[in-house]
Amino acid sequence: MKIPRKKEDSRSARAARHHRIRTRVQGTAERPRLCVFRSLNHVYGQIIDDVKGATLISASTLDTELREKVNDMPKKDIANLVGKLVGQRALEKGITTIIFDRAGYKYHGRVKSLAEGAREAGLQF
Repeated sequence: MKIPRKKEDSRSARAARHHRIRTRVQGTAERPRLCVFRSLNHVYGQIIDDVKGATLISASTLDTELREKVNDMPKKDIANLVGKLVGQRALEKGITTIIFDRAGYKYHGRVKSLAEGAREAGLQF
C-alpha cells in the first residue's frame, strides 16, 4: 500500500479549490479576470478575457522592467510591484474593473500583496 505524500495532497487540493472557484468566476470583455500564479521564486499575474480565451495583459517577476529592481527585496514587496505593473498596463489598455481570481491560493501573503498593488495602480475589484 502506497502512502500519499503531503506535497501531492496539497497540489491536488489546490487544483480542486481552483476548479471550484473557476465555476463561479468568469472574465468578460467588460470585466476581465486577474489570475495569480505563484511559484517558489516568482509570481505571475495575467488579465484574461475568458469569452475570447485570450490573455490581454501579463506581468511577472521575470519581466525586464522588474528584474533589476527585485534582487534583494522580500517576496511580498516583489508581488506588490508585479500588481502595480499589471494595474498600469491594464489602465493603458482602458481596463478599469476586473474580477480577482486567487487560483486556489489563500488570500494571504504574496497573493494579497499583488492584489493590493493592482488596487494602488487604480484597478477596481
